[in-house]
Amino acid sequence: GWAKGSAGPGHPDPHRVHPGVASDGYGIVAGFDDAPAQIEIFTEPQCRHCADLQADFGDQLADLISVGSLQVTYRPLTFMDDDYDGYSSKVANAMFLATQPPVSGAAADGSQFQRFVEELWASQDSGGQPFTADELREMASAAGMSDTVADSVAGDREAVDVAEMEEANFGYLFDIDPLQTGTPTVYDLQAGEKLDIYDDDWLDELVTS
Repeated sequence: GWAKGSAGPGHPDPHRVHPGVASDGYGIVAGFDDAPAQIEIFTEPQCRHCADLQADFGDQLADLISVGSLQVTYRPLTFMDDDYDGYSSKVANAMFLATQPPVSGAAADGSQFQRFVEELWASQDSGGQPFTADELREMASAAGMSDTVADSVAGDREAVDVAEMEEANFGYLFDIDPLQTGTPTVYDLQAGEKLDIYDDDWLDELVTS
């Protein structure tokens, strides 16, 4: 992957659990807190291998989130930007904006957030210009988010300090594997181990173990 320097049965989701921000402020959490399988995904918006992960497993991740079998914490990284206002930084900020609609009760659910992530990486333009507001709004709408949330995602509010987020999330990634600090990295929070995402059955095995 790209590198920087050095379960049990599911249950229905009648309450449409909303994505939220991790307690440290630098991750986006999608899924029930009591999900039997819980993972962190370290991802960079311009990383082609991250786009492959979403293409191969994104729909399954969304389904598992929606039935309560899986909770996913996304930890964005932006090391492919030249500064903290480029393509990757804007995508990372939009991910946090998706958790902060301006109207109470209008939030997306975890499955919609996952599908928004799929849209972002499916539309990836590595090395290109940041997405426009209209492009972000269209991707949010395609993910099933309400107009209110789509407008929030397309806004220019700072939802996270990207420089602090990058430092914190890279620190967590380094702690997991100081030799292979690449993306995507998927970490099993329950088992405390890095998952082999190049095994086609890794997600099935995670939720059935």
